[in-house]
Amino acid sequence: MTEITQSTPTSPSPLDEAAVRYVHDMAALIPTAATAWGIPGYDDKLQDFSPRFHEQVAARTRSMLDDVDTLEGDDITKAVMRDRLGIELELHERGENLRALNNIASPVQEIRDTLLQMPEAGRAERVAQVPQALAGYRESLELAASQGNVAARRQITKLQEQLAPLAHGDTLNGLGHEADVTKAKEAFAQLGEWLRTTLAPQAPEKDAVGRERYELFSHEFVGAKVDLDEAYEWGLSRLEEIIDQQQHCARELYGADVSVDEALKRLNGDERYTLHGVDALKNWMQTIADKAVEDLAGVHFTIPEQMRTIECCIDPAGTGGIFYTPPAEDFSRPGRMWWSVPPGETTFHTWQELTTVYHEGVPGHHLQCGVAACERDNLNLWRRIACWNSGHGEGWALYAEALMAELGYLDDPGFRMGLYDAQRLRAARVVLDIGVHLEKKNPEGGAWDFDYTRQFLRGHVAMSDANLDFELHRYLGWPGQAPSYALGQRLWQQLRADADTAGMSAPQFHEKALKQGSIPMDILRTAVLG
Repeated sequence: MTEITQSTPTSPSPLDEAAVRYVHDMAALIPTAATAWGIPGYDDKLQDFSPRFHEQVAARTRSMLDDVDTLEGDDITKAVMRDRLGIELELHERGENLRALNNIASPVQEIRDTLLQMPEAGRAERVAQVPQALAGYRESLELAASQGNVAARRQITKLQEQLAPLAHGDTLNGLGHEADVTKAKEAFAQLGEWLRTTLAPQAPEKDAVGRERYELFSHEFVGAKVDLDEAYEWGLSRLEEIIDQQQHCARELYGADVSVDEALKRLNGDERYTLHGVDALKNWMQTIADKAVEDLAGVHFTIPEQMRTIECCIDPAGTGGIFYTPPAEDFSRPGRMWWSVPPGETTFHTWQELTTVYHEGVPGHHLQCGVAACERDNLNLWRRIACWNSGHGEGWALYAEALMAELGYLDDPGFRMGLYDAQRLRAARVVLDIGVHLEKKNPEGGAWDFDYTRQFLRGHVAMSDANLDFELHRYLGWPGQAPSYALGQRLWQQLRADADTAGMSAPQFHEKALKQGSIPMDILRTAVLG
């Protein structure tokens, strides 16, 4: 492995010191963020998601943005803060925070997930504050509705479905004092009833958010200004390339006359690639994750000692999502990858899941977050733990999947088909997401209505109906986020090619880029290449 020269530690600038104060102020205002960041002292608190809460967060962000203009600091940090905090304020001023409601990333999921994933200490106190938090959330939704801003009816329906087990099931049992759990369940039930009787009748049927809103979301998630029409056409072209790769792989697996669909069916029935039971899934992914750390550390990547432990967990929410949570700021809590297995799903296919372990673990999110977290001498606290850009983060994780193929870890044609399947999903999301929300013509010349959208997604992915349903509604309700994976990967690959032309080895490029933290891709290019 090529030796990497470490950057010289510098004293914190006035801007760095202000950024540290900003993180701690945000932790006090947003206790769930403090828990996610691993900042102690707030696990027994829960924000109320009210209009007043959103204004308090925005006011502190405005103050921080003023500091960016007046305090001495490095140019990269200034550029990153202007971009990220500026977008946060623009979203606030447009009322996007007030109207937030979807099946994956809105206050109900934030409350549920923090209760299920947080340490036990403080959880009972946080459960007791759920009624107040949901009342504040409802107040924000009411204000947004009075301004004509209501989520699409389909998202409200999905949120009602997610509220049902919180209100009437066992999800919250044992998380707090019995009386507080009962009140929390009642609050979830009341919110569900209010959604059904009051908000849903005001909701539009249309899922599309339109070009103006979508352009802002795209910039938020990708971390670069994207030509959306070019990206749509690129997504279609990329799908053709991947399908051709799958066809070659299908023939390699099962013979010249076997189609891609037939090969996928055979893979799902192949015991070599099958796991039975959630425990078997958890044990398998832990083994794969640990081996990746062992194999890659000191050979292809510098992996800090604190980051050589990763925990593989099953998320009790059961939504069908897969995600990573970074370590605590002081590394007292390790990084964790979570599989949220839908109820009743007991069969898992390693040919599909292997690239996901690399995506969430090493060299994906776990390495990415760990390298930044260890840069205490060079990155301020905000850049280490609080600044997250999806195009950078998810783009890197997809880049990491492809990199493992490059390094020979997916030579088995079944696992290579899994990579192609994952890449095909991400390319399809570019087309679907942009097509739906910009109301473009679909590839067959018609409209991106719900039936066509579902048919299009089913035609490009090999996943269970439960997972597909979750993913489809995620794209409809969280515009711009899903395309940031493939578009971010594209930007990472372009940047690596340019770094190679500049004489930088792959290990040098990876280390220099990851040490910047999760920053917008346009700014990362400047940081890496100058």
